Amino acid sequence: MLKQDVYKAECEKLAEIFQEVESSKRRLVEGLIEDAAFLKAENFVLKQSLENTGMVKIHPQHPDLQKPIEAGKQYLKNLNSYAIVIKTLNGILQKNAIEEDDELGEFE
Repeated sequence: MLKQDVYKAECEKLAEIFQEVESSKRRLVEGLIEDAAFLKAENFVLKQSLENTGMVKIHPQHPDLQKPIEAGKQYLKNLNSYAIVIKTLNGILQKNAIEEDDELGEFE
């Protein structure tokens, strides 16, 4: 799978999840959806690289000498940012679900 395929798949997945959300809220989160897809695609590439190198470089003669790989640091930063974006998007979904429940409660 290519990086742009991962980006496109994540955008489509999140757009599908948000299709039932009111249009003004969907417009509000468009940028966050794109950011989430970007971070997912970037981490896809970094993860492939890290599968070969590992997160830490260990000196062959002195195993106690270790050096973190820059790609590993960036992967973790991206992962944290992605988690925050997804948490924010989920909060909007949850708020939308609560509002829908409230409207239905009026008719009971």
